[in-house]
Amino acid sequence: MTTAIDLSNPNIEYPSADGEPVAETYVHLYAILTTLEVLKQYLTGRKATVLANQFLYYAQGFPRLRVAPDVMVIFDVEPGGRDNYKVWEEGQVPKVIFEMTSKGTENQDQEYKKTLYEQLGVFEYWLFDPKGEWIPEKLRGYRLQGETYQLITDGQSQPLGLFVKVEGDLLGFYRIDTGEKLLIPTELAEQLQQERQRAEMERQRAEMERQRAEMERQRAEMERQRADQLAAYLREQGIDPDNLP
Repeated sequence: MTTAIDLSNPNIEYPSADGEPVAETYVHLYAILTTLEVLKQYLTGRKATVLANQFLYYAQGFPRLRVAPDVMVIFDVEPGGRDNYKVWEEGQVPKVIFEMTSKGTENQDQEYKKTLYEQLGVFEYWLFDPKGEWIPEKLRGYRLQGETYQLITDGQSQPLGLFVKVEGDLLGFYRIDTGEKLLIPTELAEQLQQERQRAEMERQRAEMERQRAEMERQRAEMERQRADQLAAYLREQGIDPDNLP
């Protein structure tokens, strides 16, 4: 005998936290946060959202069936944050997932999560090992071909339209169409500072040009006044300055 589960039961709770730390180390946390921020900025204005370390519930009525991807990108949903993400409410599974992996999470990331994401239909699954503890090249990606994951060999995230590269302890993202790098927050701050400095230098240059122009105007005015004074003196002496040789 089986017991039917009322999936619409409002008393079923889907928690948004479990008290576990977000990441093992600062290096992993920084990689998560920079990836989140870079992709959020990149997808601004599009019908998509980027979430980090939030529960992904994939089976209605079974709140224990959940996983918390480090960073997940979901398309064709309303932008903005959520306390958690329920597949049956949103109607979309994540298109791309990034896990910042380590030796301690190797088995879970490479076996359990890889199998789960494959079964859920997550199109791309990227593993980033910032310390190089078990992935020598630090970055490994998988893309669905049919119903199974195949290793990504071109370094491209097709849904994102980006090249994904290792840059020290972080992931670097470059537009496939233009090659332009997506700047991380510290790089954006440096760029803003440089632009402010350039703007200030341009302001100072314009001010110097204005001052030079004013000095030239004053010089010309003094020359005119001297010419007027000389002409007046000549007329007092009975000399027509206009008929001078």
